[in-house]
Amino acid sequence: MTDLYVTWDDYMDHTERLAIKVHDHGYEFNQIVCIAKGGLRVGDIIQRIYDVPLAIMSVESYHGDGVKNQQGSIVFGNSLAKTTPNLGNKVLLVDDLCDSGVTMEKCVKWLEHYHGFFIDEIKTGCLWVKGVSKFIPDYYVEYYEDSPWIHQPMEEYENMGITDLKTKVVLESEAIRQQQDPRHNQSAFKGSA
Repeated sequence: MTDLYVTWDDYMDHTERLAIKVHDHGYEFNQIVCIAKGGLRVGDIIQRIYDVPLAIMSVESYHGDGVKNQQGSIVFGNSLAKTTPNLGNKVLLVDDLCDSGVTMEKCVKWLEHYHGFFIDEIKTGCLWVKGVSKFIPDYYVEYYEDSPWIHQPMEEYENMGITDLKTKVVLESEAIRQQQDPRHNQSAFKGSA
């Protein structure tokens, strides 16, 4: 299995491209449901672009001691987190990726059978689809036949405690300060006599 490393710029670009793809296909949804955790950022950004209600579906499939790259059983939260009393009837369900496709497939079924919601249509979208996925969403940005392991930019925080974060921020701040200080920046003196 190959590895694909995604930067924050790549992540944002793919999210914007997904929003455009949904628009270009003419789907007029009135509700976004994002699958947490992976789909939180995707859902948030697309919700801001389209200005429709956002609901959050808490789902976990990569969990357990030392489990980072193997999908386990899927665990659903009790309900959707939402700020509206009802759910829209035309839903765009988003996540970051379809790895095996099991999570997206089960989330669609959960929405279709959840008591109290009257959903006429559910369309799905994600940034990346792997070739091994048994579920292909309605909208996606990249399809990877070779099913690489996708390393996302937020992963650096998974093994970082607050002490590590403080050290990182201090070191980055010092590096920026040194770049801005002409005494530490030799390029500031180039061309001067």
